[in-house]
Amino acid sequence: MRSTTELRAEILAAARAEFARYGLAGARIDRIAKAAKASKERLYAHFGDKETLFGEVALADAAEFFQSVTMAPEDVAEYAAGVYDLASRHPEHLRMLTWARLEGFTLPEPDRDGHPIPATVLAAIRAAQADGRVDPSWKPEDLIVLLFGVGLAWAHLPDAVTGAADEPTVAHRRTLVIEAARRIIAAPGA
Repeated sequence: MRSTTELRAEILAAARAEFARYGLAGARIDRIAKAAKASKERLYAHFGDKETLFGEVALADAAEFFQSVTMAPEDVAEYAAGVYDLASRHPEHLRMLTWARLEGFTLPEPDRDGHPIPATVLAAIRAAQADGRVDPSWKPEDLIVLLFGVGLAWAHLPDAVTGAADEPTVAHRRTLVIEAARRIIAAPGA
């Protein structure tokens, strides 16, 4: 017999797969319940309705996504590579965040151990700028958007363009992400 915590976790895992594939409108509670080996009644007892369940999955994915990548002032370019790695290994997170944005869900600011991640990332960029590792002419808020864009570049291309993502291809793309990020952040005269 599963505990309430185990059942809830299984429902959330099944819901993640369903919502990542079909979005809120296309997802079906009966498929989620079947995948979680739970009744629809138990699912509704835990989450109330499909929108609430979607919101919980989106929040969990956003938190996991943003907590998985760390910005270090000594290697800002590696942050873009971390975003690439995460999008490559867990595309369901990016799909959930995209569905949430399309559905108009407002996600709270992500944090790590009570510290807002955006503020931590921006502070790391400012420290790297102060140390001469990053071009100080960039506004940190703009630079983080560009680094995310570089890290997510392949995730936003149609599958027909990206091709098979075998290990050599993934490694090559990661190298390109780091090089592009380094060129973006390069301090004048570096």
